[in-house]
Amino acid sequence: MHETDSQEDPTLTPPLRAAGRQTYAVFRNADFSRYLIARFIAAFGMQMMVTVLDWELYKRAHSGLALGFVGLSLMVPMILCTLPAGQVADRFNRKKIVLGSTLVLAGASLGLTLTSAFIPIAPQTIGAFQFFAYSFLVVIGVARTFLWPASAAFVTALVSREELPRAITFNSGAFQLSCVLGPSAAGVLIWLTQSAWPVYALNAFFGVVAFLLIAGIRHEHKIPPREPLSLKSLVTGFQFVYQNKIILGTLTLDMFAVLLGGAVTLLPIFADGIIPLHNGAEGVGLGLLRAAIPIGAIGCVFFLAHRPPLQNAGRTMLLCVAVFGVATILFGLANRQCLGGFFPAADGVWFWAAFGLMVLSGAVDNVSVVVRATLVQILTPDDKRGRVSAVNSLFIGTSNELGGFESGVTQHLFGPVLGNTMATGAILSTVVGGFGTLVVVLVVAWLWPEIRRYGKLA
Repeated sequence: MHETDSQEDPTLTPPLRAAGRQTYAVFRNADFSRYLIARFIAAFGMQMMVTVLDWELYKRAHSGLALGFVGLSLMVPMILCTLPAGQVADRFNRKKIVLGSTLVLAGASLGLTLTSAFIPIAPQTIGAFQFFAYSFLVVIGVARTFLWPASAAFVTALVSREELPRAITFNSGAFQLSCVLGPSAAGVLIWLTQSAWPVYALNAFFGVVAFLLIAGIRHEHKIPPREPLSLKSLVTGFQFVYQNKIILGTLTLDMFAVLLGGAVTLLPIFADGIIPLHNGAEGVGLGLLRAAIPIGAIGCVFFLAHRPPLQNAGRTMLLCVAVFGVATILFGLANRQCLGGFFPAADGVWFWAAFGLMVLSGAVDNVSVVVRATLVQILTPDDKRGRVSAVNSLFIGTSNELGGFESGVTQHLFGPVLGNTMATGAILSTVVGGFGTLVVVLVVAWLWPEIRRYGKLA
């Protein structure tokens, strides 16, 4: 998305043609290009790691609740560290914070490598493996909490105000591309090696590569005069978000919609027995399902990048989140157990139908991502960007990680606790969550009419 040059004659340079010419101009910025490559490499490795960790936990524990605790392990340090992380991002050199956090993430991946390689798969070792795995996840959660606000505020300084919406779009696209390739690569590696530690080791290596790329960025964050550290300065980000109703509404919409409607945590259960690709290929099926949402998001990224700014951004975002909820409901129902009596089909057919619904979910969800990220950076003064970005990260992380915990708990309740199968629990958890997303859309549209009325995104 971009702003067209108002001095150009529109009869000579149509807006869409201008958009096409300017779409990739931001890549002439060497610092931004280096940052984007580093972000892709680091995110690619992290996506592989998370996919394989879900697979290994389910393989060792055979429990949806164990999968849910992955999200809880990442969420708790995020809640505890958000305030100091935002303050640090505004008071210290953001580039150094990004570099330090990246090294910590690489170290945690190395710890997971050793845990997976030296703790054998056996009933008596489940507790030990989970202890170490969740401990390293807590370390990852702390590092990510400090990384995200510093990184979001740092990239804003690498580009001009006019380039920012497009830079954010491509930044989102790099992450989504990693979400396509990472789980897919992880699925192939699971199939080839039937082990997890090589993927953890590869992620540690990618962290080192990302560190070296970011270290080569020439731009340095100019640290403003430091205001005295106080409770007031710590909560500045929350105060700013609360006072800006548009930002508050969009963050709330994203948080609760993904918290209720996200089904990613339960994908190992779907790939294993509900919609298997074919016998013996659950790793490949899991990788494909995890890649489906980012595939849709990438398609959305290129569509938005080649179009003028959204003219009715608020209404478009609300509509897209509603579609996300409907797609989640249909994903939960698209299997032989639910609809097989009405539409007889092979497991592979159900798999690809569910895959298509996940692609649709990713496409419409990315609209919310771009709108929210652009508004947060444009409407926030630079001296508060770290703290406001920390609040933004808390909303995002809470929705993803607490959503994963919520999915694991509801799957356990609807399944084994009520005497149902693991598959039935996963289906009910997903469908109920999709309906919850639709309720959230209606409530947000009613509480914050400013969102419905918000127009051009630029």
